[in-house]
Amino acid sequence: MARQSRYPRLRTPVLKFAAAGALVAGLLATGGTSEAATQGPCDIYAAGGTPCVAAHSTTRALYGSYTGPLYQVRRASDNTTRDIAPLSAGGVANAAAQDSFCAGTTCVITVIYDQSGRNNRLTQAPPGGFNGPAAGGYDNLANATAAPITVGGHKAYGVYVAPGTGYRNNNTNGIATGDQPEGMYAIFDGTHYNGGCCFDYGNAERNSHDNGNGTMEAIYFGNIKVWGYGTGNGPWIMADLENGLFSGVNPGYNANDPSISHRFLTAIVKGGPNHWAIRGGNAQSGGVSTFYDGVRPNASGYNPMKKEGAIILGIGGDNSVGARGTFYEGVMTSGYPSDATENAVQANITAAGYATSSAGTGLTPGSAVSLRATTACCTDRYIHHSGSTVDTAVITSSSSATEKGNASWTVRTGLGNSSCVSFESRNTAGQYLRHQNYQLHLQADDGSALFAQDATFCPEAGRNGQGASLRSLNYSDRYVRHYNNIVYIAADGGPNTFDSTNAYNDDVSWLVSSPWG
Repeated sequence: MARQSRYPRLRTPVLKFAAAGALVAGLLATGGTSEAATQGPCDIYAAGGTPCVAAHSTTRALYGSYTGPLYQVRRASDNTTRDIAPLSAGGVANAAAQDSFCAGTTCVITVIYDQSGRNNRLTQAPPGGFNGPAAGGYDNLANATAAPITVGGHKAYGVYVAPGTGYRNNNTNGIATGDQPEGMYAIFDGTHYNGGCCFDYGNAERNSHDNGNGTMEAIYFGNIKVWGYGTGNGPWIMADLENGLFSGVNPGYNANDPSISHRFLTAIVKGGPNHWAIRGGNAQSGGVSTFYDGVRPNASGYNPMKKEGAIILGIGGDNSVGARGTFYEGVMTSGYPSDATENAVQANITAAGYATSSAGTGLTPGSAVSLRATTACCTDRYIHHSGSTVDTAVITSSSSATEKGNASWTVRTGLGNSSCVSFESRNTAGQYLRHQNYQLHLQADDGSALFAQDATFCPEAGRNGQGASLRSLNYSDRYVRHYNNIVYIAADGGPNTFDSTNAYNDDVSWLVSSPWG
């Protein structure tokens, strides 16, 4: 994706595609759980006549018989690498092997292998027309432990893309070029996004430069409104076709493309000669809906397409690196998949059992909790409020009833996203933890969209291996942290004193206990 464009209008005829759905109709009737145990998404695409030509995942095998490596990690202590494979054929990644290899140090994801057999692996993105993190430099690699989840009850890790992070393959095999038909899907964290350009997965230029309209076809996820957009405030699934993020036939607004922010999100884009579509849904349950299905955009340069066949993840086609997001799995196909094929793939995805790794921590809406610090200095301190001030305080059995209540919280369904949580004071009904200028306060819900966003936190497994870490919904590179007994949303390194990297993982990890009050 490049950063600016113009859109002359162009009328185009409609061309319909024959569907291959009959080949997978039986798959839809088999039932989700047994399906997941015997086949993967790429088996379903092959049955539909549109085989995978790239298959990437750090969480699970995408073929029922696949036993090869899913991804590679490199540890900082000695720069050695380790391939991480599934626990069994067609199974979930062996996260325990990563944890053992990375114990006592940090790791980054260096390779995301291609399970299709075509060697379309993703590695560190090279510099492009839009420079990398350092002028002319390669993009950053993802922290290997920053996106812990579970799949089918087994621990796994996603690819956490902070701004500046990117993966690419400019020398691919079998990826669609020109106006050839293709399909693609990806599973993203629907709560981790921004308005930067561009969090993409899909087909891009082979030289990391903007080569003009129609030289890309990739899934975009985020809430940028410079090009196309949908209803609400976003985020939206759109197609990055180079020099335009499209939500439908026209540059700009598509009323049928909704804001969609499931914690685990299925995003689909597919395209062929003068025909393309956007689909999406909840990767944990239900089907996928169609948000656009029709002719190519009403702008010059997109019919016919001029796709070049590189693959990108987390960046734009010209290496624009301002976006953030989290990727779990995705594929690209040869040929235009039928809706029936994609519906069968969605059934497989929901049967896989994606879930947050905070399951079991007690952060269940309706429950009452206290949140205790895990940093060695402060394990007798709890998140607490005194009036509107939020701090950490020492709470014991001899503390007053008021103080115990001020260190106790009712977990509510997230005001800004139902996949996350909000914390209501046990002592002051209707008042919630909310960040403002990065510091947490206790404030009454004023009903505004901003308050809802500021008061919503997405639980993850504790970054130091204990309890839970609470990621801010609308500043998703920041976690709830105590620093000098005050509570902030803090980044792991940044311009503020409370963004210090010292003891960061401990300071943002909280043990969830029964409420004091």
